[in-house]
Amino acid sequence: MLLRTRRPPPADFIPPCLPSSAERPPSGPGWIHEIKHDGFRLMVRQDAAGVRLLTRNGHDWSERFPLIAEAAGALKVRSFLIDGEAVACDGAGMPSFDRLRYRRGDGSVFLFAFDLIELNGQDLRREPLEVRKRELGKLLRWAAQTGLQFNDHIAEPGEVVFRHACKLGFEGIVSKRLGSRYRSGHSRDWIKSKNPAAPAVKREAEEDWGRR
Repeated sequence: MLLRTRRPPPADFIPPCLPSSAERPPSGPGWIHEIKHDGFRLMVRQDAAGVRLLTRNGHDWSERFPLIAEAAGALKVRSFLIDGEAVACDGAGMPSFDRLRYRRGDGSVFLFAFDLIELNGQDLRREPLEVRKRELGKLLRWAAQTGLQFNDHIAEPGEVVFRHACKLGFEGIVSKRLGSRYRSGHSRDWIKSKNPAAPAVKREAEEDWGRR
């Protein structure tokens, strides 16, 4: 029997920053909060080699999500690396993990972009979070963003944002420390608080999705 082996991540692959879990979001003025969407984590890179969509483990899914790849290729810059979440929405406009999992419409999957790691050859990982977010917003502002959407933050108290996110049926929120650098692997500068009623919570209790 022929065994298939997965290709190793490309040499220039930067593993994503992973949030640490908490039952409640952090409080205080030193944090901003983003909606956590139920999807696949993707690192979107454009450089001289073209556009690549890489999973959190470095697997190339560029052909799977053409809408994201097309939008990335249309950005008028020399190079970039964007961190985000690939999302498929249901008829009500809510993220649907099943549509991603069972590939019901790969061509309509788009990216909620929430961080910018590199731009035009400049490594931004040492820049504060708010600088990276500002540059990402500027990068995405002037292009047709059907496939790339800016995942904006909310500066209200974390408990308030989390309560409203749960009420609206989202997976939860990710709270990020102002002034923090981008670090690969698990970080206490990013804190995820999950909606206990969200389908993702039950799913992750039953399955190991960390291997994708």
